[in-house]
Amino acid sequence: MLFLCHAGVLAPIFILVSLFLFLCILKRPVKPGSFQLDQARYNSTLLFRKGCRTRLFSYRELDEATRAFEDSQMLVNDKNGTIHAGILSDGSHIAVQKVQCETERDLIDVLSRIELISSVVHRNLARLVGCCIESGSTLLVVYEYPANGTLEKHLQYSKGQKFVLDWYKRLRIATEIASILAYMQYEIAPPIFHHGLKLSDYVFLDVDFSVKISGLALLSSGCGDGHNNYENDVYDFGLLLLEIISGNKYTNMPTVALEKIKSGKLEEIVDPSLSYHEQPITRREQIEIVADIATRCLLFGADAKIGMIDVAKELVHIAKEGNKKGPEFEETFSNSSLLQMISMSPDSIHVP
Repeated sequence: MLFLCHAGVLAPIFILVSLFLFLCILKRPVKPGSFQLDQARYNSTLLFRKGCRTRLFSYRELDEATRAFEDSQMLVNDKNGTIHAGILSDGSHIAVQKVQCETERDLIDVLSRIELISSVVHRNLARLVGCCIESGSTLLVVYEYPANGTLEKHLQYSKGQKFVLDWYKRLRIATEIASILAYMQYEIAPPIFHHGLKLSDYVFLDVDFSVKISGLALLSSGCGDGHNNYENDVYDFGLLLLEIISGNKYTNMPTVALEKIKSGKLEEIVDPSLSYHEQPITRREQIEIVADIATRCLLFGADAKIGMIDVAKELVHIAKEGNKKGPEFEETFSNSSLLQMISMSPDSIHVP
């Protein structure tokens, strides 16, 4: 009887406590949009999995490959995010780009851009190996990481005299970067923009020093004013050309560099490892012309007075003229008349 009496008292108390806890859970503050984003992530990734043409990595795989994304593996760290180098269990070298997706639109945008880029085949675009959709609001995008690392690394080695990236290699690299940018802007629909190419650590180099562009702006790259996107890439490319010539980064407005160029003192900013005054006159003229292109990209790119297609054509012409003594400069032409001068075969530019 005593047991039944206690049970009769405790049962209503248990029910009341359970109801209280349930109400507390209902009233618990929820981060605005978190449920919607989780639901959107589930719906979008479900569709992505069904039509996915790229490899889907687990977070654990990429965490192990990059040593838990430690700083020593970091290739890029700027306002657009980070890229870390890594090695998969099968020995493949990869680069992992982090892309923040705070809203449903962000998520859908990034997944659609990944699908678009994975379908693009171009010898100067770093192959998109796959992605990871298990890391919360951050999508992890995985690229191939070629044998010769980043352009930034080689420019720094040249400054330290450990390795000299000679002028012909630099000219080829600049020409290939301009060509792939023009290709993505004029032959891909919707166009793909980079939004960060002023940083040479976004440029990977293969074993033969051919270019592999990585770190594309996957988020909102197709939105907004198209003209502004074109102009941003042209301006950023001007900064990159200055870095190729000088070996120094110009992430802010390169006032000093432009003044030197306009006042005829280009030799004062040319990378010392290029031995500017010891170069043949034709090679010095090439450096001067490329510096002039960089200047025009910086001064007129923002006004759309010069486009990436124009820059690519000029650089291809310079490389072609500089190769008259080497093997014939071969060209393969795109169906697009805009790209007849810049859709090049792997052996288009001979590097002595």
